[in-house]
This record gives sequence, C-alpha cells and structure tokens, in this order.
Amino acid sequence: MVCFAGAVAVVLARLADRPIALPVSVVAVSVTAMAGWTALVGRGRRRVAASLVAAVAFSGLIAFAGVAGLTSMLVTTALLFASGGAARAAFGRHRPKGTIVGPAQRGVLLVNPRSGGGAADRHHLAQEAARRGVEVVSLAPGADLRALAEHAADGGADVVGMAGGDGSQGLVADVARRRGMAFVCVPAGTRNHFALDLGLDRNDVAGALDAFDTAVERRVDLGQVGDRVFVNNVSLGVYAEIVRSDSYRDAKASTAAAMLPDLLGPDCTPPDLRFAGSDGRAESSADVLLVSNNPYQLHSLGGLGTRPRLDSGRLGLVALRVDRARDLPTLVALESVGAISRFRGFQQWSSPVARVDSAQPVSVGVDGEALCLTPPLLFRSLPGAVRVRVPRHAPGVPVARPGTWGTVPALIRIAAGRPAAMSRRVRGGDEKTVRPVEPLTSLL
Repeated sequence: MVCFAGAVAVVLARLADRPIALPVSVVAVSVTAMAGWTALVGRGRRRVAASLVAAVAFSGLIAFAGVAGLTSMLVTTALLFASGGAARAAFGRHRPKGTIVGPAQRGVLLVNPRSGGGAADRHHLAQEAARRGVEVVSLAPGADLRALAEHAADGGADVVGMAGGDGSQGLVADVARRRGMAFVCVPAGTRNHFALDLGLDRNDVAGALDAFDTAVERRVDLGQVGDRVFVNNVSLGVYAEIVRSDSYRDAKASTAAAMLPDLLGPDCTPPDLRFAGSDGRAESSADVLLVSNNPYQLHSLGGLGTRPRLDSGRLGLVALRVDRARDLPTLVALESVGAISRFRGFQQWSSPVARVDSAQPVSVGVDGEALCLTPPLLFRSLPGAVRVRVPRHAPGVPVARPGTWGTVPALIRIAAGRPAAMSRRVRGGDEKTVRPVEPLTSLL
C-alpha cells in the first residue's frame, strides 16, 4: 500500500501542471495496482480478468511516458511491481500449531495407482516410500481399501498413509481414528482439497512422504453422515445429481451443461431437502446444500475454497435456493461481480450437528463420491478425531483470498494486524465470514 501511494505521489509530482494527463495517469496507476493485487491473490477466471484489466491500464500508463518523463515512469512501474509482490506476500499462509514427533516405527502407505490419472507412478511414490523405509501396499482393481488399512493396523503399523483421492483419504483416516494410528495424507488425487487445508504443497507429492520421518503432528476433525466419514464435504441437490451421472467423471462440463436445464429450469421441481437454516427456522428445499467438515471460506459453492481451521469441532453449512425465473438473472449478475453471498437465496452458517429430511432417498456426493442415502441424514462433527502428521517443510494453509472488491479492505485489515476476512456474529454466537465467492459454474 505504501508503494502504491508512492506511485501515485510520483505521478502527482510529475504531472501537477498538466490538467489532462494528471487525472488519466492517476486513474491508470490506481486501476493497475488494484487489478494487479486481485490478479496476484485471486484464482481462476477472476485472476485472468484482473490480469487483462491491469495490462490494459498499464498500457495506458505507458502511453503517457512521453509526457511524464521516462525516469518517472520507470520509478512508477517499479513501485507498482513492488506493491503487487508485497500484496501477495501479505496474504501469505497460516501454519497450524502442532507437536514435533519422531519417525514412524512402522509406516505403511496405501497407494491407489489409478487416482489422479496415475499420479503415484508419475511421482515414483513406491520408490520414494521404500527409500524412506515405508512399506507400500498398492491397490489392485476391486481391492477392499478398508480391509487393507485394517490389515496394516493388525500388522503393527503406528502410522498409515493414503496416496489417493479425498474419498480414499476419508476411509483410511477413519480406520486410523478407530485403531489409534497416526495418519499421513499424500496428495495423489485429482483435486486434493484435504491436503490443501492441511497445509501441504499439492505439487510436491513425494515430499508429503516426509511426514513418516520427524514431522509435525496435530489432531483434526472428521465429519460423519450416518456411518460414513468424510474429510471435506457432502453435497446435496443439483451438484449431487450431476455427480451421479455415469458420464460426469469423463466429461464434467458437457454433462453439467446437458443436465442443468432439467435441474434448474423453470419447470423443474426443487429438490426435497428439509433442514434447519441459519436462523434455526425450518427450510423446505435448497437447490444446493453443502455440509462440510469445518466451515469453508468459499471461493465457489462446490467447496473449492479453503478452511482456515480443521479443528473447530463444527460443521460448515451452505445453502442456495433459486426461484427459477425471478432469481436466475440476479444470480448471474451477482456471480459476474463475485458477490453471490449477497444473493437473497444464499445462507452460510455452522453447527456441530445437522439433519436433512426427505420423502425419498437422497443423492449425495461424499468427498466427490456419488451415493444414494436413506433419510433422515444425520450429520455430526467428530472433534479431534484423528492424529495427522505433516512434513516440517509443509508451506501451510493458504489465507483466504478476497474477492475483486475486497482486496483493498483486506490489505488494510492485514496492515492493522487483523484477519484478512471480515466476520460477523450469527445464530448461536458462531462467526460467519462475509466474503464474495467465485461463480457457481466453478462447482461443475
């Protein structure tokens, strides 16, 4: 922010006697800085759009180089780049506290070789694990993962790891919880959301194996629906119906495009999902309902944001209800500016337990796995359920990124020593993070 102010000051000093060039240059500097901040701390399409805006504004600024003077423009450019880099560093990462523990006495790594498009083979996990003295068990087609994890416990393993997707992580973490073993998450799946929120570097797959050596250990929560444990979330409604499709895994976008008219069109019937909303009153339906293991600071309704904590002992709940013909234009408009949290059909809250009723079996996506469950669906948090080990060199949990209009206020709060995201009190004394999220289409 100081570098940004310095860039504006240089332009003001240089163009004070040029009434036309001055306002144009100040606006160009401001737009370049703010769009640059958003591009550096944002994700996905927001990053691309902000980068284009910053480039256009910066080009306009360069066009005035002949008026302002080359030296002044070089100084201004350097200050803008310094401002952007410092803004990115300011958001940083959060390293959760834990206890330093010694190497595993007998470590076992379960590997799904098909997960993540063959990520285990690409990163030579079997060889890397063997080099660290960790026993490797590779899953054959049709293998019972839970039985293999139980067998590892029976064989005396004190630390068990899973190299695979989040659904597999949840199953093995549940066995570790029941059998008193520590758990290691190796991000060899497709999205690896659990690894992200544990503070792992998802690009350093083999590096996650260092958690079998001297590591940082802490207790984290698990979520449970019925007798099924999950590490990330359970989705119900529109998203769950799309995930159930046989063609979804191979063609996500085209499957969603083909199904959405029937699921959100003006003539379709809303899902039969009955639950208690954020104010405690009964809700008769929701087009999207997300129940997560600890609340998300959302970047999309598909749960693509981050969870600043995995040990709050609470479930995060998000509901979206769309009144087809009337609400869809508003929803699209708010999505386009990254402000869906202002949509009147959007709710977000937290609770240690939740219940969802329906008159028929409910389609759900449990950590991305399509299931059909018999109501009532009883959700609860399992506080501190499992001991998780992460490498000492793990970078930490990314701080929640603000929306396009939230970057400047977020930087002001960081400079004042406060959290980047604003919070407000909701029912039961819980804190609800107030922040825009990225477009609903991200969920697809």
